[in-house]
Amino acid sequence: MRHLALIVALALGTVISPALAQDPSNDDENIIRSHGITYFGEPQLPADFKHLPYVNPDAPKGGELSQYGIGGYDSFNPYTFRGRATAPSVMAIEDLMIQVADDPLASYCLLCETIEYPESRDWVIFNLRPEAEFSDGTPLTAEDVKFTYDMLREKAFSSYRTMLKEYVEQVEVLDPHRVQFTFTPEAPRRDVISQMGGMSVFSKKDFEENGYDLTQPTKKPFLGSGPYVFERQDFGRSITLRRNPDYWGKDLPINVGRHNFDTLRFEYFDDYDAAFEAFKAGVYTFRVEVSDQHWATRYNFPAFDNGDVVKEAIPNGSMADADAWVFNLRREKFQDPRVREAIGLMFNFEWSNNSLFYDLNSRVTSLWENTDLKATGTPSEAELALLEPLAKDLPEGVLTDEPVTPPESGARQLDRRNMRKAAALLDEAGWKTGSDGMRRNDKGETLKVSFLYHNQSIERYTTPFVQNLRTLGVDAVAERVDPSEVTTRTRSHDFDVIETTLGGAYVFAGGMEQHYGSEDADDVFNPMGLSNPAVDTLIEYGQKATSLEETNVVISALDRVMRALRFWIPQWYKPDHLVAYYDYYEHPEELPPHAIGVTDFWWANPERLEELKQKGALR
Repeated sequence: MRHLALIVALALGTVISPALAQDPSNDDENIIRSHGITYFGEPQLPADFKHLPYVNPDAPKGGELSQYGIGGYDSFNPYTFRGRATAPSVMAIEDLMIQVADDPLASYCLLCETIEYPESRDWVIFNLRPEAEFSDGTPLTAEDVKFTYDMLREKAFSSYRTMLKEYVEQVEVLDPHRVQFTFTPEAPRRDVISQMGGMSVFSKKDFEENGYDLTQPTKKPFLGSGPYVFERQDFGRSITLRRNPDYWGKDLPINVGRHNFDTLRFEYFDDYDAAFEAFKAGVYTFRVEVSDQHWATRYNFPAFDNGDVVKEAIPNGSMADADAWVFNLRREKFQDPRVREAIGLMFNFEWSNNSLFYDLNSRVTSLWENTDLKATGTPSEAELALLEPLAKDLPEGVLTDEPVTPPESGARQLDRRNMRKAAALLDEAGWKTGSDGMRRNDKGETLKVSFLYHNQSIERYTTPFVQNLRTLGVDAVAERVDPSEVTTRTRSHDFDVIETTLGGAYVFAGGMEQHYGSEDADDVFNPMGLSNPAVDTLIEYGQKATSLEETNVVISALDRVMRALRFWIPQWYKPDHLVAYYDYYEHPEELPPHAIGVTDFWWANPERLEELKQKGALR
């Protein structure tokens, strides 16, 4: 919920050590109390931890972090698909519990001081911190938590509403600082407490006074309880947040060394080239570089040459974003896996990486890329025990072969060997080459494949792909439209192929069903419309796994199945975070593997910042 991704991928659960305090007053079972929760085993941080292990507890406060965004915004409400919400919309809103950057399986109390629940996990009580308050000074209470739950249950994204209704039987306010969630018999006991812990909390008073409707865009930010408050905006073009000096949680151990900048500013631009030129001019000062061409060839401007701007490649230990083109499986022409495989054969990653990306990228091969969770080799005995009963719903080769990997291509843009394979597949699928060189079915229809996108930079690698497909006889086009149309057509499933970010999770929770489950095949979080009984069953197995070892076996088996379904054409990922910034930012010497934490635990060097201002390097 903290970010939209978390709304659909809350992936935490718990097994708490018997060493933690238990209340024997309950005649039926002990009550467990804890400051944190993790999927398997115990939380890494003890109850009396002083600060997160990866922060600088003595980091100075001050300065500004300014970054860029692309495309603008027209709403402050990130909890609806209507409108384009600005990314900072959620930065003022806090969750009951938060995740930490060095352990993706753990979360710790933030708005709550402790949680308590029975060993059966039939319910949980969040004991709220009495000092918690919204930025207007009003207390944050259990009534606000219940109000938020009721709001999300009735007006959140459809798949999330369904999950709340299926998992939560009732929510009760026990007193102003205690709220109890009681779960349905069907709720997955291992995960559901942490899913509720990931819930953001709105101000009931703010919603009622302003008449907010969670299903509608809003031109006014929601009131939050977080360390930053909204200061000013040029609507759709820029937005600035200010660190709240009266933030109620600034001295909590979980927040020591964090939220170090006085202001966070976000400037929006129409495209990456305009954003880069503004960076060169000092309009904003921190840039996550997404363009390989810019990184390799365009850092030759005066501020970089004289050392005012630096580049840094920070190793990325996180699970890679599985960026991909995905097929709209709802369309008949893409329901034949031979067609999908043939189209995928025509993308030449090796040529693209060398000619367009300056060899800065690695190929995505798995939905669990850059982890040891992805499937390798032939299935193990443990995997086969899961997969063999599902044989009738599995693609060919899953039980016997190594996992499907993207094809390797040669040094030329058009790989003739892969083209011959693709041609044979399309012939088998009934798409024959006509006298005009175009492939048609028995109805005389061409094999039309439209790649929908809005960003001009995408043309660099999409155009060669389209050219290769047209050489094969596919009626391929690159269809560039404005961002709002991409959003509308994606949500209404009006596309052939779109770019999106897929991927797995270190553990199973509701997000896996939303992304890949049959019940959510028409949901926006499942853009390809994937519906496969074997996938559904494996996700269910994963949700019921009782150990990390069991979970890993299920992940490997699921990875095999989904890669063999070929609903995607994997793209690439960067093994490093590529960042450039004006040389007054600093960060801990050892960053956690799963986050670079720029807005979280970096800081400004005040002396160096003043030097840059005095020499005119910054606006």
